[in-house]
Amino acid sequence: MLFMKIAVIPDGAMMIIHLVTKNGHEYLSSTNLSEEKLRKKDPYDDSFCDYDAPPFSMKDHERLTGNKYASCETPSGLRGRMSMFDFIIRDADAAIIMGPRPKGYKHMYNHLNELILFSCVGCYNHYKLLIQLIKQKDIPILELAYPDNREKIICMIDRINDFLQGLHTGKYKNEVINDDNLNCDMRPYKKKISLNDLEKIINEFN
Repeated sequence: MLFMKIAVIPDGAMMIIHLVTKNGHEYLSSTNLSEEKLRKKDPYDDSFCDYDAPPFSMKDHERLTGNKYASCETPSGLRGRMSMFDFIIRDADAAIIMGPRPKGYKHMYNHLNELILFSCVGCYNHYKLLIQLIKQKDIPILELAYPDNREKIICMIDRINDFLQGLHTGKYKNEVINDDNLNCDMRPYKKKISLNDLEKIINEFN
């Protein structure tokens, strides 16, 4: 069986992390925050801080590795985030990427629970750049739309399990699985009407 190192984007989505570890793969964490550590940590306790984990444990040269992904004109916050994800970009054997929340999304759970389960995009520029760099590696990638109801969550879990189990057997090669028909912004593609069709619609009301 093949055991792979899996990049999860956005980082820290507990629902995906659990499935990665449950299926015998290794989750690559930018902060060395394992599923076990996530379960032990009190999300309401802001006083706890692990100074042995990134970014606190990063040495000077490690803080500069993000500079190779972006020019000096880009914000330092973006380059700093890329420094934390350098080894993930370098070591990932496969990736699971979830799109951002849809517009007009109605929360299924409270904000904290959704943040723990699905994480968040955070810096959108970092999110887009990280996806681009991961895709340049030519590794198996599963792209998922953000689930907005219970049925879609169940379907998402089944698809992630199928993907992770398929990695064990070599079912998925260097391909991007995009069954949700997501566009480059990781949102479901919506067909736009042509200018001629728009003119016909307008003329019907005149």
